Amino acid sequence: MGQDTDTHEVEGAQERPVRESVAEDGRFGAVTVRLDTALGEVTVEGGAVPRVELRRAEGAETDDHVPVGTRDGKRLALTVDGEEAVLDPSKGRLTRRSFAVDVRYAGRAWRLVPDSVAGSRLLRDGEHVGDFGSQGDGRVLAEWREGAEPEALDAALGYALAAAFGTGAHPMWMLVVDAVGDIVPG
Repeated sequence: MGQDTDTHEVEGAQERPVRESVAEDGRFGAVTVRLDTALGEVTVEGGAVPRVELRRAEGAETDDHVPVGTRDGKRLALTVDGEEAVLDPSKGRLTRRSFAVDVRYAGRAWRLVPDSVAGSRLLRDGEHVGDFGSQGDGRVLAEWREGAEPEALDAALGYALAAAFGTGAHPMWMLVVDAVGDIVPG
């Protein structure tokens, strides 16, 4: 796994939480993930992966349930080694698929989509290449699918998306049961 460090940077009198963790990826070596929830920034870098940065626009409304602070694609910017990529997060409503996050870059497409309560799968051009887990604290675990040939960009994007949006989602039936439970007196 990896070594995690918690830091708090002070700028003026304002303190902002920053979480930096290093994952020891079996295929790509050390991958550093830096999540700043106050500024809405995620940076992923490592010796074998490209640098990926995801940033929330200044002044954007924030949602505490999303580590980067928003699922509004108009309020987010994603770059790969400084080049802009297209980021399109779904709104995150009732179904697991509604929590998918899509990226288009260099003529290819990636999707991180929940497939369990805690995990999400990464698809590249429709092919399942790996599975990711993150509880929204900046720590990310990756497991590459046997038989898949993950590339360095798959890793960098997977780590960044998992850190920025978290992974996993409850199935719709569980949400309905919770909602009914909230309505029924008892």
